Amino acid sequence: MSKIFRFVATYVALAIGAAGIVVVLYAWNLPPFHGSVETTNDAYVRGQVTILSPQLAGYLTEVPVQDYQRVRRGDLIARIDDRIYAQKLEQAKAALATALASLSNSEQSRKSAEAKIQSAKAAIESANAAFDAARTADDRTRSLLEKNIAPQSDAEKTRAAFNQAQAAVHQAEAAELVAEQDLNTIVVSRKSLEANVESARAAVKLAEIDLANTRITAPQDGTLGEVAGRVGQYVSVGTQIGSIVPAQVWVVANFKETQLSGMAAGQKVTLTVDALGHERFAGRIERFAPATGSEFSVIKADNATGNFTKVAQRIPVRIAIEPQQKLIDRLVPGMSVVASVDIAQEDMARSVALEHRRIN
Repeated sequence: MSKIFRFVATYVALAIGAAGIVVVLYAWNLPPFHGSVETTNDAYVRGQVTILSPQLAGYLTEVPVQDYQRVRRGDLIARIDDRIYAQKLEQAKAALATALASLSNSEQSRKSAEAKIQSAKAAIESANAAFDAARTADDRTRSLLEKNIAPQSDAEKTRAAFNQAQAAVHQAEAAELVAEQDLNTIVVSRKSLEANVESARAAVKLAEIDLANTRITAPQDGTLGEVAGRVGQYVSVGTQIGSIVPAQVWVVANFKETQLSGMAAGQKVTLTVDALGHERFAGRIERFAPATGSEFSVIKADNATGNFTKVAQRIPVRIAIEPQQKLIDRLVPGMSVVASVDIAQEDMARSVALEHRRIN
């Protein structure tokens, strides 16, 4: 009887052991139970976490937000004391007004120089007229002198008047050249004044930008992380005063390289989120990383060693989450995810398409 009992117990133990091995093989998706579904628990929800930092230095005078508060684009996150920057703006505006006044003065100087040129031209015409009259009188007197009709003294007087009229013409022409040079000087200096005006306008714009940057606002809609800024705190350029996380999220699943042979962009993915009671979400493969995760590490492994052991590498896969799903608004970056891809779905879709073409 004991032999029979031992015989039965042995077979029961063997059966239980075999069943255990079968369960393990099935649970781990190993042959002969290896199916078409590839799964990884090395997956996480990802999002764009934007660090909020000031572009100016100063004391915080207002921080109207709190940790984990939802904000919209343009909402005030913190304000820096703007008194210095407001005065710098007024100073820049005064410098611009001075530059504009200098430019206006240059315009008046240009008009005055042009008027002087016209006056010099009129003086030249008057001098030429006087010169013609003096030359005519000199010619007539010389002719009368040759005929012994006019005395020598009259000839000398008309000759002196002729020389004086000729000198007056030269003087008027020289005055015109001086007026033209004055105009050229004003025109050249005007370009410098115009450059000063543009520089002053740029300084006003920079001062306006600095004044606007005293208000640190939300760059987009989202939810704030921990707000580190405090009223009265001195901050400098790049000081982290908080962060904002937009609503758009996705999943990055790190599949082993041995799991990727049947995967392609557009395939459906089943996502299970641990933090939401293993709630299932639907997604689609968007794209694959251009290299394995180890290639992006700071310290890369050197496989050129004598004791090399081959290890399957993992390649990040970006997965888009389908919109308008239950509890999708509760997904936040960093959550752990289990991603499953049925690599046979592409073959099934191709078979259905071929069958549809054959029927039609």
